[in-house]
This record gives sequence, structure tokens and C-alpha cells, in this order.
Amino acid sequence: MGEGINDYTRYVVDLRRHMWMGGVETDLRRLIWQIAVTGKYISARIHESNRKLAGFKNIYGEEQLSLDRSADDIFKSQLQFSGFVREYASEEQDAVISCGKGDEKYFITADPLDGSSLVETNLAIGSIIGIHKESVFAEGRKSMVAALYITYGPLITMVYSAGKGAHEFVLNREGEYVLSQENITLKERGSLYSPGGLRKDWLPEHLKYVECLEAEGYKLRYSGGFVPDINQILIKKGGIFTYPALQKSPRGKLRLLFELQPMAFIIEQAGGKASTGKDYILDMKVEALDQRCPIYIGSRFEVEKAKEFLSGT
Repeated sequence: MGEGINDYTRYVVDLRRHMWMGGVETDLRRLIWQIAVTGKYISARIHESNRKLAGFKNIYGEEQLSLDRSADDIFKSQLQFSGFVREYASEEQDAVISCGKGDEKYFITADPLDGSSLVETNLAIGSIIGIHKESVFAEGRKSMVAALYITYGPLITMVYSAGKGAHEFVLNREGEYVLSQENITLKERGSLYSPGGLRKDWLPEHLKYVECLEAEGYKLRYSGGFVPDINQILIKKGGIFTYPALQKSPRGKLRLLFELQPMAFIIEQAGGKASTGKDYILDMKVEALDQRCPIYIGSRFEVEKAKEFLSGT
């Protein structure tokens, strides 16, 4: 029995130790740890929720579940007096919220509960967090120092990057995030595709791109949730997620600041790419909190192939 315990502890690396071993700056790793712990509180709230609509819409006109409100309140309260966060920008708020004393080091963006409409069907949902070293109204490549997402499914998992690879952790029975996969690397070319939007609303160039993927035998995998679909591509190590420009929505659906920047940061750290079909996501300057963009994100081959179709080359 003693040897078994030693063997177990020898190979288990928890989140805090992993960040320390990886040379993540002290305040940043403390902040990432606080956010990871907050995920435990949100998971508990999901399980106890009655899953009823809160009865009003968020600032973007979408129906807001009580869970969305709770998740946002939990993140806001946990980060407001963390000692590390100067500003908090959330998909559920219409303005940036000042935190602490005003001289803190980091700026946080959050989609507190992505895919909340999937809760009633018992599908996985998640939280998306971006961590910036300066104002969020900048190019992600200049401002971002870390990003993470938490998936609430059969297992609670967290993928984070602090600019030194993308790493997956699983929340174990003891309440610790333990390392599952280190330095996840996407294949140059995958075999999965997750296409959002209605086919009848796609633009001709995008339709041709998807038809090319289908002709080459790509497998359709789409849940309707950004976090679980990106997570599947990352853990399966290849493929493409896309929510394109639509005929009536030329800017697409997903928001640059809250969803696309953090996921692009993580995917690039795993060797992939993320673009609008023309411009790389992390090269785009954020002009407004509700700024939306088309997205093609995943393996390098599929993202670059999309750029070929959308540029007409």
C-alpha cells in the first residue's frame, strides 16, 4: 500500500505546482488559482440550480438564465478584492467594472457561463477567462498574458495557458486540479469540423469551404456550445470550429473580447490558429465590449484553407 501511495504522489502534479515549475510569475499564478477555485463554486451553483429563466434579457437582448447571473456575480465578487485585478469586464455587464484600489496588475475578461442554454439538456457548458496586463481595448497579442476555460461536464476540467503551452487539469475527488495533459499540441491537420449558424444563412464562400471539408471526410461534431466544441478539438488534437459571417449577421455571433481572444490565445499556444477568415484574432484591436467577429479556429491547415476560400484565391 505504501509503495502505491508513493507511486501516485510521484506522478500527480497539481495546478499550483505546475505553474510554479513552469516559471509563471507569482501574482499571475495566484490569480489563475483564484479563478480555478471560483470554477468550483460555479459548478456547485450549476448542480443546485433550478434551471429556470431569470425573466429578463442581458444587455445584448439574449435571454439570461439565473445561472448566468449567478456565475457573473460569483466571478465579480471573487475577483473584486483579490488584490490582483484592476478591472473586470463581463459579457453580462454593459460596462467595465473597477476593482480593488486601482493600481492592481491585471485586467480580466469573462464569459462567466458559456452555453448556459444547454444546461436543461444536460450537455457540457463552461467559463472563459482572459487575463490582460493592460487595458482590454487593445490587440490581444499585445495585452494578453494568460487565458483559461473551465468545462462543467461529466468531469470538471480546466485548460490554461500563461504563454508557455496549453495544459489540461481535472478536478479530482479531493477538490484539487491535477495535471491531465501537458503541452497539448494540435496536429497540423485534423478530422473534425464544428460549423455554427444555419446552412441557409451561410455566405457562398463559406458554404464552399464547408463542402470541401465534407468532401474530404471530416466528421461533424457540433454541440452548440463554444467551450465544449473547442475543448473537443483541443483534446482530440485537431479540427476546426467555425461560426461564420451570415447573410443577416456579417459580423457573426461570437464576441471578440469575451470568447474569441481567450480561446485564440490557448489554441495558438497549442500550435493552432484563429482568424476571422481574413485577419488573425489576436492581431485585432478591441473597439467595443460587444464587438463580434466571424471565427475559424483550430488546426493550422483548416484555418489557412478557410482564408483561401474567403479571399477567393
